[in-house]
Amino acid sequence: RQSPGCCDRQSAFCGGTETRQAADSGSDTVVQRSMGGVQSLELPPAKGPHKVGCTDIMADHTKQGSFFRLYYPCEASGQVKHPLWIPRYEYCGGLADYLERSKRWCAPVLHLAFGYHEIPVGWDAPFRAAEKYPLIIFSHGLGAFRTVYSAVCIEMASQGFVVAAVEHRDESACATFFFKSPAEDLRQPIGTTTSIEHPPEGPGSPQASPPILEEEWLPYRKIDVAEDDFPLRNQQLHLRVEECSRALDLLAEINNGMLIKNVLPGDLDLSVMKGCFDLQKVAVMGHSFGGSTAILAVAKDQRFRCAVALDSWMFPLTDDIYSSVLRPVFFVNSQKFQTDDSINKMKRLYSTDNEIKIITIVGSVHQSQTDFTLLTGQLLGMAFETKGSIDPVEGLDITNKASLAFLQRHLGLQKDFDQWDALLEGDGHHVILVK
Repeated sequence: RQSPGCCDRQSAFCGGTETRQAADSGSDTVVQRSMGGVQSLELPPAKGPHKVGCTDIMADHTKQGSFFRLYYPCEASGQVKHPLWIPRYEYCGGLADYLERSKRWCAPVLHLAFGYHEIPVGWDAPFRAAEKYPLIIFSHGLGAFRTVYSAVCIEMASQGFVVAAVEHRDESACATFFFKSPAEDLRQPIGTTTSIEHPPEGPGSPQASPPILEEEWLPYRKIDVAEDDFPLRNQQLHLRVEECSRALDLLAEINNGMLIKNVLPGDLDLSVMKGCFDLQKVAVMGHSFGGSTAILAVAKDQRFRCAVALDSWMFPLTDDIYSSVLRPVFFVNSQKFQTDDSINKMKRLYSTDNEIKIITIVGSVHQSQTDFTLLTGQLLGMAFETKGSIDPVEGLDITNKASLAFLQRHLGLQKDFDQWDALLEGDGHHVILVK
C-alpha cells in the first residue's frame, strides 16, 4: 500500500541542512551548501498579476468549527510582513511523530532546517475588493498542515482566486489545534492543552486568543500494525469533505456580509470581502489524501463545479464513487507515486461519462507538488524523494498552469489560462496524457 502523505515516512527531513547567509550580497537570502554547490532554498514569488495576502481564519473555536489559511489578491502596501512557513513549533513535533522519529531530537532539527522560511505574501495585507473572485478550497495530504502547499496556493491567488487551505481536524494532519472554554466538558482529552498567554512568535503565528479559551492540540492518529486502516481512512475522508464544505459555508457567510468572529488575532477586516466571492465559480483541490477528498467533495457537494486532484491517493474511496456522476475531475499525477491499480481506479471514473482528464508529469515524485520539494537541498531531495529528476520549480509550474487551464474551462473564467490548454492533452515537455 502507498504511503500517501505530504511527506513520505521514508523522507528524513530530520537529517537537517547546513545554512548560512549569503556573504556576497547585502540580502538575507538563505542558501544551502551541498558538496561544494550552493542552492537557493525558498518559495518562489507568484507569477500572476495580483499581489497576494494571507491570514488565518478560525470561526467557531471548537473542533467542529472551521480552520483555514486564506490566500487572496491584495492591495499594494508599504510595510509587508511575511508569515513563517511553519507557523508554530508544535508542527515540528507533529512532523516528527508522523515520520516516527523522536520528538526530543527530530523536532528541534526540523525547526532548525525549516523554521526560518517565510512565505512571500503579505500577512493581513489589505484585501483587493475590486472584483468578484472565484474560489478554491484546498485539502492537504496525510501528515501535512495548512501551509505545506503555499507555493501552489499563492500562485492561484496571484492569478485571481481566493484560496482557503483547510487544516483538517480528522487526525490526519501532523498536528492542529482548536480552543475550548473551561465550561466545555471534554472528559477525554484529545490532545495537549497549552497556555495561550504567550505573545505570537511572529506574523502567521497565532498564539493569543480571548482569555476564557484554552488551546487544545490534536495530534496525528497513528495506526497500529495489525489494524485495518481502510475504515479509519474512509471515515476521515468523509470528515475532510465536511470540513471543505464547512469552509465554503463560512466564505459564503462572509460574502453575504455576515459578521464573522475570527478566534485568531489579526488586523484584516473580513467585512471588506462582502460581495467579492463568485459562489457560482467554486473548485476543490487537494494533494494525495486531499486529492481523494476533492473527488468525494464534487460527488457530495454540488457547489463544487470541478476538482483538481494532485497525485491523488485512491485507497480511501469506496467502490460506489466509480458509478457516481461527478463534476469534471483533473488528475495531475507524479511519475513515481501511482500504481497500476490506482491509475485503473482513476480510469474507472470514465465509465459514467464523467469528464475526466489524467496527466503525468515526467520526472516528478509525490513531494513535487508540495513546498518540501523547494525547501530541501538537491542531495537530501534526491536521497529522500522530495525531488525527482525534474527541476522543482518547473514541475510546480506545469502543475499550476495545467490546473489553471482546467479551472478556466470548467468555471467559465474570462482569463487567458487557455494558453496552457495543450497541457490538458499531454502536449508539452515533461507531460504525458493517460488514456
